[in-house]
Amino acid sequence: MTDQRRGLLLGLAAYVMWGAFPLYWPHLEPAGALEILAHRVLWSMITMGLLVLLLRRTSQFRALFHSRRTFLLLALAAFVITFNWATYIWGVNNGRVVETSLGYFINPLVTVLMGVFILGERLRRLQWVAIGVASLAVVVLTIDYGSPPWVALILAFSFGTYGLAKKTANVGALESTTLEATLVAPFAAAYIAYLVATGGSNFASHGAGHALLLASSGLVTAVPLICFGAAAIRISLVSLGLLQYLAPIIQFALGVLYFHEDMPAGRWIGFVLVWIALAMFTVEATRHRRRQLHLAAHAAAAA
Repeated sequence: MTDQRRGLLLGLAAYVMWGAFPLYWPHLEPAGALEILAHRVLWSMITMGLLVLLLRRTSQFRALFHSRRTFLLLALAAFVITFNWATYIWGVNNGRVVETSLGYFINPLVTVLMGVFILGERLRRLQWVAIGVASLAVVVLTIDYGSPPWVALILAFSFGTYGLAKKTANVGALESTTLEATLVAPFAAAYIAYLVATGGSNFASHGAGHALLLASSGLVTAVPLICFGAAAIRISLVSLGLLQYLAPIIQFALGVLYFHEDMPAGRWIGFVLVWIALAMFTVEATRHRRRQLHLAAHAAAAA
């Protein structure tokens, strides 16, 4: 098997696992969203910490504390991804799987806007059109829902901020994610301790199987991340960018076909507009990359 094919399979595995998350979180009930989040953070820290030790990445992990800028960026990343996780778990366990998928559909467009307004990047004409179509979709969905799709918007903007912080920090995925979990873990542990002290903990109240499921949230977090990291160094950014739509497609399908969430006509129109915007954005980005590669090859040949 070629390295590129292995990378593609690893990328597929990562996004399929992320897409299937709505099947996992409901099994952790009757634990509430905050308790599930606390266990996910705590067990993720333990799992990631063990991986850092096993893979001998302790020196890279310690180096994260030497740069104040890197540390602050990862602290920001830790805050927004925790907020993202809490919103996602709440959305899935409250019958809003379709809306969570919308958040990850529009995330690439939100990331582009952040690049424009924060990093000073410029959009090409078709990209602006795609942003306009996506904005129209949000208006249509706001009318359909009776309020803005807050779950989707929070997921898109929090994950976009997370991606921006990680890109700016520019450090290894395993070490940085371990630090993020380490920073939030004391708060998670304190909340779990509070639940235990007040008799509100669900960890040992529903049998060993339920307790193991809660503990497995660390592994569930780590495995797709490792697959994604391995894929990112083996396949092109274009391929990785196309794969990212797989997770929300699976989530959307689960919401409509498995959880049987309501999809009135207005909601369908809003989602179709989002898909049109994504298609325009993806086609334009692919064509632009091909043009850049062609110009680079031509310049190299001329030199």
